[in-house]
Amino acid sequence: MTSQSHAAPGSFAHGGGGVDLSGRTALVTGGGSGIGRACARALADAGALVHVVDLDSEAAAAVAEEVGGRPHAVDLADAGAVRTLPDEVDILVNSAGLQHVAAFEDFPPARFELIQKVMVTAPFLLIRQCLPYMYGAGWGRVVNISSVHGLRASPFKSAYVAAKHGLEGLSKVAALEGAPHGVTSNCVSPGYVRTPLVEHQITSQAAAHGIAPEDVVTDVLLERTAIKRLIEPEEVAAVAVWLCGPFTGYITGASIPVDGGWGAR
Repeated sequence: MTSQSHAAPGSFAHGGGGVDLSGRTALVTGGGSGIGRACARALADAGALVHVVDLDSEAAAAVAEEVGGRPHAVDLADAGAVRTLPDEVDILVNSAGLQHVAAFEDFPPARFELIQKVMVTAPFLLIRQCLPYMYGAGWGRVVNISSVHGLRASPFKSAYVAAKHGLEGLSKVAALEGAPHGVTSNCVSPGYVRTPLVEHQITSQAAAHGIAPEDVVTDVLLERTAIKRLIEPEEVAAVAVWLCGPFTGYITGASIPVDGGWGAR
């Protein structure tokens, strides 16, 4: 009889997993940290030139220097600023996101609107301005970093759940329109990933649920998850790069769960 270990892996390489993206250009939002940074590293390791987009100019510059890419300090809530980003890219990874945890009656409307701008409107604008180049090249990959919350809901996350559901729908429409032009569009939908976004919400979740912060990970974040550990950003990035590889051209309009069994219940 074998036992299953839920221990976190010791380390993850951030290589391209055998995918060769030499000569390709990628743009990654939220590329200064978390999943976005892991995607930038993995795409660069696969050979792509990566445009690293982040609100934090120092973080964008640091990652771009590390991967030999180009930094862009942009507020994705500003539609005009989004339009200044490169549009001649083969791979677009929409990864930028933010979170706010509160009950409906306490949720600030301005915060709700900001989350939609960054996580739905900005991806729409970027897809819109990148598709013509992809169509002209006859090849393109749109990878949207969604979430299990793009498929299911949790309380106290009205803005985030609404935004991720919107991103899922947006991705499917891009898949249908892009199919005749060699462009695929998919979502990667992880559970709770070891990122600053998750780490920062532990205190908010503790307050919302009335429990101690140390109980949030086991009793709230991983309560539905079969594999009892946080996902590493590199695991999500590996799926994103795989979707850009040679054997995934028939996968489009999909939402690929990386959730440790969260959605199986």
